[in-house]
This record gives sequence, structure tokens and C-alpha cells, in this order.
Amino acid sequence: SFDTIIATKVAVANEKLYVNRAEGFMGYGLKKEEYVCDCSDIDDVIVFRKDGKYLITKIQDKSFVGKDITYIAIFKQNDTRTIYNTVYKDGKNGPYLIKRFFVKGITRDKEYDLTKGSIGSRISYFSANPNGEAEIIRVVLKPKAGLRKLNFEEDFSNVSIKSRDAIGNILSKHEIHRISLKEKGLSTLGGRKIWFDEDVLRLNADGRGRLLGEFQPEDKILMISHEGWYQLTNFDLSNHYPDKLILLEKYEHGKLITSVHFDGETGFYYLKRFEIEANDKASYFINNEHPESKLSSLSDDYYARLQVIFGGKDKEKEPLELDAEEFIGIKSYKARGKRISTFEIKKFNWLEPLKHPKQAEESLNENRRNPDEPLEYDVLQPGETSDSPLEQLIVKPAIVEPKPEEQEKPSIKRPTTRKENRKTENTKVEFDDIEFEIEDTRSKEGEDKKPGIDKNGQLTLF
Repeated sequence: SFDTIIATKVAVANEKLYVNRAEGFMGYGLKKEEYVCDCSDIDDVIVFRKDGKYLITKIQDKSFVGKDITYIAIFKQNDTRTIYNTVYKDGKNGPYLIKRFFVKGITRDKEYDLTKGSIGSRISYFSANPNGEAEIIRVVLKPKAGLRKLNFEEDFSNVSIKSRDAIGNILSKHEIHRISLKEKGLSTLGGRKIWFDEDVLRLNADGRGRLLGEFQPEDKILMISHEGWYQLTNFDLSNHYPDKLILLEKYEHGKLITSVHFDGETGFYYLKRFEIEANDKASYFINNEHPESKLSSLSDDYYARLQVIFGGKDKEKEPLELDAEEFIGIKSYKARGKRISTFEIKKFNWLEPLKHPKQAEESLNENRRNPDEPLEYDVLQPGETSDSPLEQLIVKPAIVEPKPEEQEKPSIKRPTTRKENRKTENTKVEFDDIEFEIEDTRSKEGEDKKPGIDKNGQLTLF
């Protein structure tokens, strides 16, 4: 038995859609006109015109859908996440109305009207938002007598999403000169789950294939090719991906890649660790300028470990095990890396990491002290040691008693200054009584005896 084949699932984007907005023609045969997007020959196209009319029609080589085309894109059946934000004027003299709506499914080739249907109604502003984004617009009014405020801002997030038949809310009853985008908005619908179908290499929101995750408007998809390059893309469901991919997943900021590549210029294998840099273009992380350069192996483990098996004349050597974190630091994706060995290498095997980022973070948090918890101190005696952190140690100072034989050394007094002399002039100083006598040092015979006078006539003490 044969399984049921869904044509839209296996359809290949083998055509390109073009449009002539002024003349109202669209199709994949208008090679000289404005390019819209890639498409397949069985896709449906939704078209909005300036007069507020819109329709869904099958893509053709060349088809007339009405003049003054405002918006054209591939239509996805039962899509309730693509929200259309618009401002239109009701008739020639009516007010300006603002509305948000989705188009889930309508009859093919039948014209519908997003306005009230009044004659002369025109679209003044229009945007299509794949994930329900709501922007902020700036409205400039035409000058008029008695009109003081000529410009204001309006946020589409304040407008409820309703069906395509809803009339909308009044934005202004005055004539509008210009409406412009002030700020792009975020999704008002929350995240969107995206799957990757490996059979057709396309994204979908229908649950087919491998779930990539829940995406916000600013999220990206990372793809890494066997050819040694990586690229970031949006999660538009019309994206088509190449078949030679090693990795395709939701991009995480700071994503670390460990790669082993052969450099054709030097003739050696190199190991490199690098973080994915935000880049919408294909970025080569091997030497693609040499034809013999090639990507040998790749791992997205943060603490990757590699086993190197030698071959040829060096096959008797023991396998080499490398811890990527210890072997080389994190470099730019443009760096060559670090040479693994000068011996002949047969193959590489990735080993199970000894630790993971979450485990390393948990271990770090266990060693971190909670500032709200009181510290338990270790009291150490002189000469003792402890394994506790420095902040939890209290060391008692050693008390040194002076030895009995040690005597207090005399202090040296500095000379007093004049100011200090003045302060001590009125200070009363008492001295102990000192007994002394005056002795006559001259000979007792034949000389006049004068008490306390030596032969030179000087007064003598003691």
C-alpha cells in the first residue's frame, strides 16, 4: 500500500514570484518585474489592492489581479497567526478607521473587501505580520483652521484582533496627510511552535517533523553545513534549507561550537572552539580558499572531549585524548585554531563530556555563600590551620610575655622648642635637696686661704 502524499508538503520552491504593482499583473513569468519571493507552481497567492479589495488566486505564469497592488504574498491555508494591520478611509468624506484581522480561508478567485464598502474608500496604511506583531505608527494631519494638534501616535497593540468583516475603530475624523511607521512591535500572540520536516527540508507549524521550539519574532534558526559554514535565518515558513546540514536548531545566544578541520594550506588537522556570531550570511569557519580544506568533525558540547586515533606509520601510538577546554581557548570563527598533532591521524571520536554547563553552574552555586545566612566562624589558635574560607576564620593573636631579664630601655627625649619653653615657664618644679661643700684646693701652707677657690681663681665644688 502507498501512503497518502500531501502535495503542498513535497512541493519544491522551483519558481520565483514577480509583480507589476501599478499595472496589476503577477506571476512567475514576469522576469523583468519586481521580485516577491520563491514559490512553487501549485501555491496560492493573496493580493490586497489600494481600494481595499483582496482575493486569493492560484499562481500562474502571468495573471491580472487588479491595479494598484498594495501587498502580495504566498497564502497559507488556515493561518490565524498572520495578522494584517491597516488604516483605511471610509468613502471620500468619511472618517479614518483602524483594524486588525486575519484571513483564515476564503473562496479562490472571489473578491472581498476589508473596508465598509463605501465608494471611494482607500487604504492609507497596511502591514502583514507573520507572528501577530503590533507596531506603533505616527499620524500627521493636514493643517486646518482651529486644529491645534497636527500629529499623534497610535499603537496597534491597543486594537483588538477581529475577523476580516469587522469595520474597525475610528482613528481620526480629520483629513490625514501622512502615516508612517515609528516603531516595530512585538508579537501579541505569544511564541509560535516551529517544526522542521527533514523529508522536504522546510519549516512548518503543523506538527510535521522535528520540533525546533517556540519562537518569538526576534528569534533565529542556526544551520551548520558539512562544507564548513554556518548561517542564521528567520523562521519564515517559506524558507527552504540545503540538504548537507550537520545541525539545524533554534539559535541560542553564546552557542559554543568545537570543530576539527583539515587545513589544506598547512596539511595538518586543527581543533577550534568558537562562539556563533549573529550573521545572516554564510560564514566559513574553515579555510575555504584552499580546495583541500575540509570539515572533519563537529560537536556542540560546551565541555567537548576528543579522542585522536593515529594511523599509517604512527598507528602503534596510543590514542590521544584531548579536553577541548584545556587544549585551546575560545577564539573567533575566523581563527585557524590549534594544531592537534604532527603525526598521521586516522580518525576522531567524540568522548562523553566529564561535565556539563548546568552541572558546572550548580557546583559554582553550591560553593557560593548566601549573604542572608550568618557565617559560622572557626576560631584558630596560633599555629593552627583550617580549610574554611578566609572570611570564616578568626585567628587569636599570640600573647607574648616579656622575659624577666629584659629591662626597660631608657627613652630619648628630644629638645624642647621655644613654644614649649614658654608653656613650662610658669610650671613649678620641685628638686630634691642636694648636700655639697666648698673645698679649698690650694696648698694649706703659705697661701691665703679662700674657701672654694682653686689656683686659677675658679670656684670649686666638692
